[in-house]
Amino acid sequence: MPDRPEVTAVEIARLAGVGRAAVSNWRRRHADFPRPVGGTDASPTFALDEVAGWLRAQGKLAELPLLERVWQLLETLRDPDGHPAAPLAEAGAVLLLLHREPERWAALAAEPDTRLATALPRALAEAAAATLGPDGAAALRLPGLLGSTQLDLARLLARLAAAAGAPVAGASTVAAAGAPAGSTPAADAAGAFEQLLTRYAEANSRQLSPTPPEAAELLAAVAGVPATVLDPATGLGPLLLALPPTAGRYGQDADRVTGVLALLRLALHTPAGDPGPLPVELRAGDALRADGYPGDTFEAVLCQPPYNEREWGYDELQFDTRWPGGLVPPRGESELAWVLHCLAHTRPGGLAALLLPPTVATRRAGRRVRAELLRSGALRAVVALPAGAAPPYGVPLHLWVLRAPRPGDDFRQVLLLDASSASFAVASDGAEGGRDKVRWPELRRTVLNAWRAFDLAAREGLPLPPDRPGVHRAMAAIDLLDDETDLSPTRHVPPASPVGGAAELSHLSGRLTELLGGLGEPSALLPDPAPGTGPVGAAGPTGPVVTVGELVRSGVLELYSSGAGVPARPAADASGQGTADSGTPVLTDQDVVAGNPPSAVLAPAGATGGTAGATGGTGAAGPVGAAGELRTRPGDVLVPALGGGVARVVPAGGPLVGAALGRQLHLLRPDPAALDPEFLAGQFRSTASTRRAASHASTTVRLDIRRVELPRLPITEQRALGAAFARIAAFDATLQQAAALARTLTQALTDGLATGTLPAPAPPAES
Repeated sequence: MPDRPEVTAVEIARLAGVGRAAVSNWRRRHADFPRPVGGTDASPTFALDEVAGWLRAQGKLAELPLLERVWQLLETLRDPDGHPAAPLAEAGAVLLLLHREPERWAALAAEPDTRLATALPRALAEAAAATLGPDGAAALRLPGLLGSTQLDLARLLARLAAAAGAPVAGASTVAAAGAPAGSTPAADAAGAFEQLLTRYAEANSRQLSPTPPEAAELLAAVAGVPATVLDPATGLGPLLLALPPTAGRYGQDADRVTGVLALLRLALHTPAGDPGPLPVELRAGDALRADGYPGDTFEAVLCQPPYNEREWGYDELQFDTRWPGGLVPPRGESELAWVLHCLAHTRPGGLAALLLPPTVATRRAGRRVRAELLRSGALRAVVALPAGAAPPYGVPLHLWVLRAPRPGDDFRQVLLLDASSASFAVASDGAEGGRDKVRWPELRRTVLNAWRAFDLAAREGLPLPPDRPGVHRAMAAIDLLDDETDLSPTRHVPPASPVGGAAELSHLSGRLTELLGGLGEPSALLPDPAPGTGPVGAAGPTGPVVTVGELVRSGVLELYSSGAGVPARPAADASGQGTADSGTPVLTDQDVVAGNPPSAVLAPAGATGGTAGATGGTGAAGPVGAAGELRTRPGDVLVPALGGGVARVVPAGGPLVGAALGRQLHLLRPDPAALDPEFLAGQFRSTASTRRAASHASTTVRLDIRRVELPRLPITEQRALGAAFARIAAFDATLQQAAALARTLTQALTDGLATGTLPAPAPPAES
């Protein structure tokens, strides 16, 4: 184990915001570049302090990011022969102490290292036992004595938590405008831990594929408000995190350390004032081969199990009591083994919801198990979700909903809902899915409205809700029992009726003509062909530039980042009909990307809402008060933290004014006398301005917003450029509206001709 943090060439490139090839060039061209201190010839490692000093001397790094310093200390503490996430458990224990007993941490932090090395482990153990109970504290396996690196890590974690709770992202020393003099923003230990878990998940994407918050919230909403919930494949706990902390949350994971991280995550997202031990319990072990809760049942079971497991225990589980009537799932149907496991742990009348690959509904090998689920009345709904709802993001997963049968329950109907169509996906350039490609508010409303109406009819003996062509259909279980027992919604849901009538088609055509006519000539957007005119020449690549971070420090620009965002819920009324809610609107990153008005509203205090893990926020504070209370104003610029090329100016009098910030959004508030908002937004839409400040994960591009460079221009030239940027943005928005309308019109014409509801038009006359 190294005695000081070391970094690889890839990590150096991340620090400097460059490609790995640039680091190789520095090593060749600069004789003073730090020498390797470890690793191999093919993958050397360098001392972090030496690299950071060299980068600062070269003007390539103003200051090593706090998160990077914490991460490198964690890497230093990692045992090469141990679990790679073991140091994260120690970090989580420190953050738990800071979360539950901040006064005790403040007293300990003032102690000298010689005393802190023994006092801090005792405090961590006592806080863990009080919060998680004796078994939870024992699962953390905390050391009894801390070394100097561990003490440095503890102090940096406290700073990271303070920065996560600070009003300005990445700058914990900047006080919120309007805050009382000398006040300190509340530390956000949960937000700090989320940053570490995100970094760990990105570095281990092949082993970890967490369920995104939106999908987790959908499963939790389907379950209602259960008193006890089990997730037998917990991972980092996203499904349990989507539930209110008042519920008894139980889980199991085959990886002990991953389960410990999930336990700490749930504890950190529980309000600090909730008395312990918390109603949270996670056990280690493979849930199929070594069931951690034998004989126990719960009101709800939520799960996204591992897929395509060939060695799930088929041979040793032939006579397991979890298989109904001794019907053993086939060797190649591990997902159905998980379905039966979840159903066995659901108490009669309780609900189980699982995210499964679509092949589980169709594979011939699983026909007998599917038939048994239909005959018993356990299977209640199969929902086809759009690609991008959950990993693997390129596959349109299915949501299975089951109710454990009660004696005398003879309900034998199944809801089949097809939400895999393009109407639930954000228009894109054809790139493979991701959670930013799904219209979650529409998807959530559609699924929950249909499921709740169907489930109410099943429980109360009411008439079933009418079918909705193209979306959902209720079928008798007996009608699904055949040689295949195919449960795919796309096979059974009748297609939607095409847009009807010549009048409606004519209206669509007229609207499309109007939009295309309003575009004007693209040549009007081109600059004056005269050479050397306009502010563009002054803003050339050789001109002076300034970073966003420098503008923030100078006071010309205020910067806020939402992190996990405020607690939010979809904008729908209590009846679930999708009517807009009254209340504070909440802008999501998807709203900004798609150019839509706010799709959510602020959740009541204490609610988990529509953003898992948003309790406490992560720095969305502003001049109006505490964290999470920032509201948009005319002239603000909104930029998503993930992705690139998107920036929107908040117009006066529009629906964006007065909105709170959802997850993963940056808000920039320029001084209009010194920095034009349209100019600022246009620069963020420029590839050249953002490419050096972007970092790449396995499936996303994250923008380090403080490092974005802007040209230094007088305000008059900024406004001239800003006006041009605004015209280009308006042209693009109109073009996207026209493209969406054209797709609707062409699909309606195609469907009408294919079904015979429209006559074939006469061929055009030959000239």
